[in-house]
Amino acid sequence: MGIQPLFTATATATGGRNGHSRAEDGGSVSVDFSLPKSMGGPGRPNATDPEAPVCGWVCGMFRGALDYLAAQQKQNARSAVVTCSVTIGPRGQRHLQHTITET
Repeated sequence: MGIQPLFTATATATGGRNGHSRAEDGGSVSVDFSLPKSMGGPGRPNATDPEAPVCGWVCGMFRGALDYLAAQQKQNARSAVVTCSVTIGPRGQRHLQHTITET
């Protein structure tokens, strides 16, 4: 059974980790990516790694879920803060793995 969509966001990315991504809603999100120097990339100024926007998205998603759950219990979660970290690193010899941590 599928969901009844309330909203759909669409974005297009070009160039991978050293490229660009833009939301197709007129540009509410438009970001240049650059692989960090710590991963062997150029670490270009005024660009970010793809994990940073994902981290912001995850924080917003978890914080929104917290508001929803609090409202279901007739509680107030307005002062709650969610901090997330997205980490990328090797797993074995051929794979990279992402880990998301929220506090």
